[in-house]
Amino acid sequence: MAVVAAVDTSAGPEVGYLPLVSLGPAFAGLVGGWRRTVLIGALALLLCAALGQYNGLLGDRRGYTAMFSVVGVTAAGLVAVRMRQAREAELASVRSIAEAAQRVLLRPVPLAAGKLRIALSYTSAVADARIGGDLYEVVTSPVGVRVIVGDVQGKGLEAVETAAVVLGAFREAAYDEPDLQAVGERVERALDRQLPSEKFVTAIMAEIGDESAVTLLNYGHPAPLAVRADGKARLLEPLARALPLGLGVHGTAPPQPQVHPFGPGDQVLFYTDGVTEARNEQGAFYPLTECAALLRDADADTALAAVRQSLVDHVRGPLQDDAAMLLLRYREEGAS
Repeated sequence: MAVVAAVDTSAGPEVGYLPLVSLGPAFAGLVGGWRRTVLIGALALLLCAALGQYNGLLGDRRGYTAMFSVVGVTAAGLVAVRMRQAREAELASVRSIAEAAQRVLLRPVPLAAGKLRIALSYTSAVADARIGGDLYEVVTSPVGVRVIVGDVQGKGLEAVETAAVVLGAFREAAYDEPDLQAVGERVERALDRQLPSEKFVTAIMAEIGDESAVTLLNYGHPAPLAVRADGKARLLEPLARALPLGLGVHGTAPPQPQVHPFGPGDQVLFYTDGVTEARNEQGAFYPLTECAALLRDADADTALAAVRQSLVDHVRGPLQDDAAMLLLRYREEGAS
C-alpha cells in the first residue's frame, strides 16, 4: 500500500494506480485473522480517500470506483479468512488424530530392555508424516527380548493398514509363543486372513534371551549389521533366502532361525531398504557397512543419530523411501 501510494503521487492522476491500494486487504486475508483484515481494509480506504483528494478524484467516478474496490476486496478477504480458518481447524483435528494413530501403531520403543540398550531412528518419505510403510517393535517376553523390523510393500494408507496387522499379531505372539518360529507363523497366518494375497512384508525378527546370542528369523529382509566389541563389522546374512511375510500361500519353506554370538559391547543394527537403497547425486547407494565407526559413541542414541546424519549427507536431499533403523547394544558390565 505504501509503494502504491508513492507511485501514485509521483505519477499523477492520469495513470490510475489508485485501485491497487486494494492489494493491502487482499494480502491481509491470506495471513491474518478477520480483525487484521478489517484494520488493513480501513487503512486502505482512508489511504484511497486521501490519494483521491490529492489527485482531485474524490468526487470523480474513478475515485468512487477505487474506494468501492477496496471495500469489495476487504469483504472478499473476510470470507477467505473464515474459510481458511475453518480449513486450518480441520487440519489441526486431522493431525491430532494422526498423532494418536501414530502412538498406537508405532509406539516408542523402550530405551533399555534387560541387558540391551535400544536406539531408534525413523524417517517417513511422506512430507509432514510420521507413519509410513516401515514398522518396528520391541517386546519383552518371558523368554527374552523380541524385536521385529519390517518394510511393507507400497506406501500410503494401505501400507499403514498392513503394518497395523503385522504389529498387532507380533505383539500378541511375541509374548505368548515359546519360540521365535512360532511367532513368525502366527504373523503369517494373520496376514493371510486379513490382507489380499498380493500384499507382502519383508521383515526380520530377533530374540535375545539369557545366553550371549541373538536368534534371527529373516523373511526376505536386508541382513542386519553386526558390530563386535572390537569394531569388526559384518552382515548377518541368512543361509537360505525366504519369501516375505504374506507369501506363504506359495508353499515355499519358511525361514530357519539362525543363532549368532551377541555379547557385552556387541551391537546389531536393523534397518529397512530405505537406508541401503538411498542414492546420492551420482546414483551410488549408501554404504551402510562403512558406518561401523560411527557407532562407537558411548551413547546409543548419539551413535545412531550420527548414522542418520551420514545418510542425509549422502543423499543431500529428501529421502525417496521410508527409512527405519533400530540399534540393539549389549550393555557391558557397569555400563549405563
